[in-house]
Amino acid sequence: MRRVSMTIGAHDLPLRSHAERALNDYFASLNGHHPARLYDLVMREVEEPLFRTVLDYAEGNQSRAAVILGINRGTLRKKLRELGLSSG
Repeated sequence: MRRVSMTIGAHDLPLRSHAERALNDYFASLNGHHPARLYDLVMREVEEPLFRTVLDYAEGNQSRAAVILGINRGTLRKKLRELGLSSG
């Protein structure tokens, strides 16, 4: 299994840096236009790849993916169905 190192509470989280860079790029691309409902947009854009990537990292094991995400397996299965990522 692949290993990912992340220190919770550190000032320089790689994931945070990537997210901040993506948001800065997004704002730069607006050319003066003002975004609306940014929270909803970010959640729509991030949620599906998050669940897909974690499930892949967990080698399809939903129980392990749920632990990684910090949610229960039932919630994971519901989100996978909502996102069109479930096989059943």
